[in-house]
Amino acid sequence: MVRSSSRGEVSPGLWRREAGTVVRRAGALPERAADSGAVVAEFRIVPAPTEWAQHAHRLHELVWVRGGTLTSRVGDRVFTVFEGHGLWMPAGVVHAGRATEGARFHSAFFAPDRTPFAFGEPKAIAMTPLLVSLLTHLSRTDLAEDARLRAEAVVFDVIEPSEHELALRLPGDPRIDAIAEALLDDPADGRSLEEWARELGTSDRTITRAFRQSTGLSFAQWRQMLRVHRALMLLSDGFDVMSVSEHLGYAQPSSFIAAFRRVMGTTPGAFSGAFTASGDVRNPVSGGENAGLSA
Repeated sequence: MVRSSSRGEVSPGLWRREAGTVVRRAGALPERAADSGAVVAEFRIVPAPTEWAQHAHRLHELVWVRGGTLTSRVGDRVFTVFEGHGLWMPAGVVHAGRATEGARFHSAFFAPDRTPFAFGEPKAIAMTPLLVSLLTHLSRTDLAEDARLRAEAVVFDVIEPSEHELALRLPGDPRIDAIAEALLDDPADGRSLEEWARELGTSDRTITRAFRQSTGLSFAQWRQMLRVHRALMLLSDGFDVMSVSEHLGYAQPSSFIAAFRRVMGTTPGAFSGAFTASGDVRNPVSGGENAGLSA
């Protein structure tokens, strides 16, 4: 459904590929993935916006980020992972991804035959301080086998799905693919349902029905969700609320704040404040400097 456009190449994650993006194939599994333990954890800093082409692993994978966001495309769904949440990717599931510049990218691989639970599909995971501490502990290379097995047993006990999963289903419906593609290319596109119906030579009722059938959301709800996915990336990159509001096509910041709160349960200022408090904001700039930027 998503194709290249005249304005730039569409990435395998969700958004048009920005200048300076590093495109990688599937990363190799950690060397210790074949050891006797069930869990192998590691982390790295993403120095530039980075994309991973479609790939699958023979092990289950849990990924999470600090100081940034991760967008993962799995079939017709797009997941956005942000601070406090992770994404479980079952072994063998084909996926692509994108991490924002400067994110601390963490991953843990679980041997399917030694993991006493199974999530059959991608699943948001609550990255509690305890779980993060345990996986950080397991990233050590000097752990004795008995210490590793004890830590893994606790990981298996405490890992739980998150109550807040931010996933967007792409339509894949020829009646509305042009709408979805235009909004992916430019989330600020403000054309109304009626305007789209006139442009596509159909009725607003047909468009409404197509969005409901293919995504479970109305046109307005789907566009709002897409804009929130994009807002998370921009906020974690250090853009202020005014800049993000303008970038996404809101007439007033208050409208953006209300829409963000409806989806996320918090304000965009509170969300970006978490990065400020931890010293992770990399691009603190004024709205005027960034109103014309696109990614």
